Amino acid sequence: MDSLTQIVLGAACGEAVLGKKIGNKALLFGGIGGTIPDLDVFIGNLIYENKIDAMLYHRGFMHSICFTVVAALLFGWLTFKLYNTGNRLYDTTAKNWISLYFWALLTHPILDCFTPYGTQLFAPFSNYRVAFNNIAVADPFYTLPFLICLIALLFYKRTSHKRHLWLKSGLIMSSVYMLLTLGNKLYIDSIFKRSLKEQEINALRFSTQPTLLNNILWYGIAETETYYIVADFSLFDTKHRFLDFKKIPKQLDLKESDYLDVKKLASFSNHYYSIYKEEENGYEYNDLRYPILESGQNPKSSVFSFLLYKENNRLNMRPFEPKFDSLSDALNKIWTRLKGK
Repeated sequence: MDSLTQIVLGAACGEAVLGKKIGNKALLFGGIGGTIPDLDVFIGNLIYENKIDAMLYHRGFMHSICFTVVAALLFGWLTFKLYNTGNRLYDTTAKNWISLYFWALLTHPILDCFTPYGTQLFAPFSNYRVAFNNIAVADPFYTLPFLICLIALLFYKRTSHKRHLWLKSGLIMSSVYMLLTLGNKLYIDSIFKRSLKEQEINALRFSTQPTLLNNILWYGIAETETYYIVADFSLFDTKHRFLDFKKIPKQLDLKESDYLDVKKLASFSNHYYSIYKEEENGYEYNDLRYPILESGQNPKSSVFSFLLYKENNRLNMRPFEPKFDSLSDALNKIWTRLKGK
């Protein structure tokens, strides 16, 4: 999920564990704990010169259960030593702080697992990316009610019962919405499967996911023996079927056997990808899980793509550049299609 959502969830964990003892400071420390796993974006760029390695480091070990346990012990003990001084000497225990960081750190990767990007929850023992694909990486319907509840509780004393009620309300509303998106995911999968059958498309596998900032407009991709097929569906569509099926060639101008980097990228994209030769030693990599909704017949239309180039007997990549003129333009396209056909 986006950084704001992770801060909100981490702050809620801090309030639940230490709110009664240290008040609003629990929200602060919880928010910090909820942010720590996403620091892998910066750490990856510090560790790796190769940009592919740096990108794949995100949602890797620092989003794992193993890291959660180790980091909770380390940050919990360190915070206890720094906080437990002077007038605050007997306010908290090391166990309190370890518990705060454990829940703030653990809920971060678990929440990320519900998004399409995927999270290596079991690293370093497995590089499998857990992805339930039921909620977008940013969804205001999950975040905003939760945030409002946390802001409201700031105005009550740490011992006030109303503070607990606001926290409970935020947790319940966000959890209920998450359950609704899971139910919606099951419904969308059934619609996509039925739509493929009606179009007489013999799919080997398929995947669906919501578009950005909502759970109403969904995108589906299916793989056949010779091509991919993509389509979209809004809950407001009158036909209750995925519409405007488009074929995307299985264009692979670089093979997994050519470079280990291609194999890593293919696994990252759950093998929904294409690679086109663009220039001498240059290739465009398209992650087909993230399309531009109204892309016409252009097979190189993935919203998440980047240029690969050969460097020192392996591949590297240039920074990702979105394929739309502006964010407002992309959101307008989503809004227009979301309203249904």
